[in-house]
Amino acid sequence: MTRTTVEDTPAVDATASDTTRVAVSTVIFALRPVEADGPLTVALPLVRRTRDPHEGQWALPGGWLDIRESLGSAASRTLAETTGLAPSYLEQLYAFGAVDRSPTRVVSIVYWALIRPDEIVEDGIENVGWFGAEGLPPLAFDHNEIVDYALWRLRNKVGYSRIAHGLLGDEFTLAELREVYQTILDRKLDPANFRRQVENSGTLIPTDRYRTGSHRPARLYRYNQDVELADRGPLSTPH
Repeated sequence: MTRTTVEDTPAVDATASDTTRVAVSTVIFALRPVEADGPLTVALPLVRRTRDPHEGQWALPGGWLDIRESLGSAASRTLAETTGLAPSYLEQLYAFGAVDRSPTRVVSIVYWALIRPDEIVEDGIENVGWFGAEGLPPLAFDHNEIVDYALWRLRNKVGYSRIAHGLLGDEFTLAELREVYQTILDRKLDPANFRRQVENSGTLIPTDRYRTGSHRPARLYRYNQDVELADRGPLSTPH
């Protein structure tokens, strides 16, 4: 199946020069190697553009907002259409509306999403590639700026919420959780201090299962479903 981005759809009627269209795009973060046998890194899927403007360049997945749907519904729909992904965490990031960001007047409502390893679908997805969030190639439109802002938001939010759990499976060890934090923050964390902080946070529930392997068995934890991944404020319903 061929995938497209929002600007691949037919342009607005040239006679409607004063028309502003609303698009929805999403930055999807996952923790995964971008090369075989490479280290874990903060990565995101991009869609290769198949027509001008910016033909051949990579861009964020997205699509036009339908008059009959909410912004959150549009974000979920366009993600499924362009990447086949259905992330576990989706939050509105920002509105980007510089006058010169597109040949026609387009305001993009941008979401950012976190996706777990078991939610990643790759088979049969054309024109989609995974890239490390750091050191991206030049992207179409203002999408480099958008990714930079989303990465800044992720790194800030991980310090005061349990949003990192949105990148893990249902059960995980403390070492795996610490690796998520270290990868996002790009720095090492003291294992003893990290264990003490997360165990005192009230967001983790220990299970009676263990991860076994070449090292000492490690207890598996799950996150407390009664605690939100992040405080969304008084506007708790999708918009």
